[in-house]
Amino acid sequence: MPSDTALDLVFRQAAIAGCERPQDIGVSAGRIVALAPALVTDAPGYDVGGRLVVPGFVDSHIHLDKACLLGRCGHAHGGLSDAIAAVSAMKRNFSVTDVYERGARVLDKAIAKGTTRMRTHVEVDPRAGLRSFQAIKALRADYAWALDLAICVFPQEGLTNDPGTEALLIAALRDGADLLGGCPYTDADPAAQIDRLFTLAREFDVDLDFHLDFDLDPSWMHLDEVCRQSERHRWQGRVTIGHVSKLSMVDQETLAAIGRRLSDSGVALTVLPATDLYLMGRQSAYAQPRGVAPAHRLAAQGVVCSIATNNVLNPFTPFGDCSLLRMANLYANVAQCEPEDFPRCLDLITTLPARLMRLRDYGIAPGNPADLVILDAKTPTDALAEIAEPIIGFKRGRLSFERTRARLNRVEATNGVLPSPVAR
Repeated sequence: MPSDTALDLVFRQAAIAGCERPQDIGVSAGRIVALAPALVTDAPGYDVGGRLVVPGFVDSHIHLDKACLLGRCGHAHGGLSDAIAAVSAMKRNFSVTDVYERGARVLDKAIAKGTTRMRTHVEVDPRAGLRSFQAIKALRADYAWALDLAICVFPQEGLTNDPGTEALLIAALRDGADLLGGCPYTDADPAAQIDRLFTLAREFDVDLDFHLDFDLDPSWMHLDEVCRQSERHRWQGRVTIGHVSKLSMVDQETLAAIGRRLSDSGVALTVLPATDLYLMGRQSAYAQPRGVAPAHRLAAQGVVCSIATNNVLNPFTPFGDCSLLRMANLYANVAQCEPEDFPRCLDLITTLPARLMRLRDYGIAPGNPADLVILDAKTPTDALAEIAEPIIGFKRGRLSFERTRARLNRVEATNGVLPSPVAR
């Protein structure tokens, strides 16, 4: 048995995806330094008891700046254009404090549900100014104890048709934004927006993340233009497209061809099940389409895919507890995944979004940060199927959250008869 007396902490008997038997995980100075079936050490230990340990969930697409707006919307929740218009009106009055407080509410939930890495989109335009961006920057610093937050600034309401927006995007990139987003379907000239955003991305050496093809008409797509520009600018592996609900409406042959196109051009895909289900297909009185792109099938073709939260408690999605495991379970139900697909669905909220975000220090391996979340399940299949509760989490070896397990007050029956309830 390997011996290491320099460990600060050891996790005993952890089930890890890809390992045939439970492992001990040795931690020193916030990093994983040893991984073996049994470590000999006097360091404090945590008995995992054969439960599944993951390196934290990765939320590759969320909007912290416009979360938790229910109660101030003042409109009947409708389709995509209604949601955009509602938030457009509200964000004129967003203050730094307001965005910070609502974003903090979401981060508190996400951390307690096991998320350790996150990419948030932030609207930057003449209506929001840089107020939301400044609030999210403060959250990034204040929550670094539990979560790594990447900021993607983007023009929700267009770029070429919205004077002043580009200057604000540039200001945010100069002030610490991590990457640049796009929303071609709201622009008067979608192709021009795509082209300009690629030029800016190269100028600032940042990745790109587009909201794309967010409807149910597969007769036209901006997807191919993004793939073409990725190859033209040699930005393969640095571009993501989100939603792409059109892909739910194509046949298998077409889907396979699109999968090859995405894989060849190095363009990743994020699917947002809650929002896509809520907003798509509202024009149909019955037999409503689901509007959720088949991420697991594209992932099987080699496309880097992820499942993410998108919106929480706002006109785009009036639901949400920030559980990525619940989101993956929702996706598996909607996509009619078979049990053999369940581990891949777990990959869609862990290892695959980590690749999408180019996280080089993610995973349970020596040298990586000890970002560890213990789930109340034995296997990836069980975790996905049962939406297993995250029991305890660590960020860089430091306790970030813990949850008390439910206690059942069992009553023994006598001769098959339960005792009368006792008033409290």
